Amino acid sequence: MLPSISSDRIRGNLLTFGRRLRAAGLPVGSGQILSLVDALAAIDIFRHDDVYHAAKASVVTRPEQIPVFDMEFSRFWRELLGARPAPLDPFVPQNAPSEPPLPDVSKKKTEQRHTPEGAEDEKDIFHISEGDEDSGADEEEFEASPDDVMLFSSREMLRRKDFSQCTPEEIAEARRILEGFTWRLGTRKTRRRTRAKHGKFIDPRATLRGSLRHGGMPLELRRQKRKIRTRPLIVICDISGSMDRYARLLLRFVHALGQGLENTEVFVFGTRLTRITRELRKRDVDTALTQVVGSVEDWSGGTRIGEAIKAFNFKWARRVLRSGATVVVISDGWDRGDPALLGREMARLQRACRRLIWLNPLLGAPGYQPLTQGMRAAMPYIDEFLPIHNLQSLEALADLLSQVEDEPPLRRFVPPPEAA
Repeated sequence: MLPSISSDRIRGNLLTFGRRLRAAGLPVGSGQILSLVDALAAIDIFRHDDVYHAAKASVVTRPEQIPVFDMEFSRFWRELLGARPAPLDPFVPQNAPSEPPLPDVSKKKTEQRHTPEGAEDEKDIFHISEGDEDSGADEEEFEASPDDVMLFSSREMLRRKDFSQCTPEEIAEARRILEGFTWRLGTRKTRRRTRAKHGKFIDPRATLRGSLRHGGMPLELRRQKRKIRTRPLIVICDISGSMDRYARLLLRFVHALGQGLENTEVFVFGTRLTRITRELRKRDVDTALTQVVGSVEDWSGGTRIGEAIKAFNFKWARRVLRSGATVVVISDGWDRGDPALLGREMARLQRACRRLIWLNPLLGAPGYQPLTQGMRAAMPYIDEFLPIHNLQSLEALADLLSQVEDEPPLRRFVPPPEAA
């Protein structure tokens, strides 16, 4: 029987592992350790290869970090099992075992801490005892305390808690976590080219210039490749009365997006559309949000999604929907306007962008169905329909945005509603 991933012992060990990685020079944050918790919950934690690759995918962000990670993981796994570590690279000698044998717990009873009668032996495998640690004064800082475990558990619960149910203290903690988010958008290949040693295209000018060294003989073909650019991101956020529970925290999320990414445009709407890109360029989030509130005239008012999308299509689309932009609409779908107008403008917006994502905070509620007239009108033209009600949903959005590459989403043709 596998131990539960929610056990304090495993959480304490993961905290220890994270501290060791940080001490070794890797920039490992709490969000990465929480991602590792989710990954371990989906695999067999007794399998070395599964745990290794899950941990590597969760905490390693650069190729040059792999050797340090391998060394620390090897040490960590050896102390967990009390056995010789398995090889950390698939290209290992054939005589090397692919997975370390599980220790014979019965032979190590004298070496381990006393186990209460009736406790499962398997759980001892995932405990780093004091005797397993290398001697040294600096090892004390890696020992997970009960306070660390409680903090780790509370943050994991906060990741899954709906923003509308958070206390002021939890909202403040969520704000701090949002400030540490790392965002990366998908890329696209442009028509422009740049020099490359092994590029796909021949660079005729550079080849001719190089041939002058050899009396005009093109002995070496110079090459080019297409430039890679980040896709623009357009965010259109609902700040009407029905979104009041989420709007301020989501604008902090949008501010973090704008600070961490280039080519980001942000608009808000209630009964009218307002561009707030300039206000959100302020580095201090509180200053930026104060300016946003001062520049928006319809905060916490009614909702006319169709008219707002129409204003964007006719006034801003040609300026900002360039180079295969990704458009993100954040709204609960409650609309007082004409649903046929919303359908027509959503169809026009979908045709103009690379991918159209709709984020609905109500989608995280059990049993929710998009049955409002606004959502029914918009649904046929949405490429991705996702929740945005907690920190975990924001992490999923970050993963999605990083995967918007060259391949467009599959779309079925839905004729827009006829004008009245």
